[in-house]
Amino acid sequence: MIHSASSSSSSASANARQVAIAAASPTSTAPAKSRPIDQIHIDKASALRSNLQQVPEIRPEVVERAKALAADPSYPSDGIIHAISKAIVNSPDLSEDLS
Repeated sequence: MIHSASSSSSSASANARQVAIAAASPTSTAPAKSRPIDQIHIDKASALRSNLQQVPEIRPEVVERAKALAADPSYPSDGIIHAISKAIVNSPDLSEDLS
C-alpha cells in the first residue's frame, strides 16, 4: 500500500487509493472492462500553444533580478553553496549505473 505524505488524509481517501491501486495492479482480479484506460487529449493543445505565444521570451523583471543577484557578492550564501555541494556529493554517479 502507498501511504500519503499528508497527515490529513481520511480513511475514506485511503480506501479509495487502495481500490485505485488494486484496479491498476497487473495482478488484480478485477475484470478488464473496469480498469481505467490510458488516454491522451490533445484538443486543448492549440489553446496551450496560443497562451505560450503570449508569454514574452525575455521577461524584464527576471532579468533585473538576475542582474541584482549577479552583482551581490554574498550570493549565493555559504549555506546554499554547502547544501548544493552536499547534494552533488551524495547523488549517485549515473555514468556507473549498469542497469
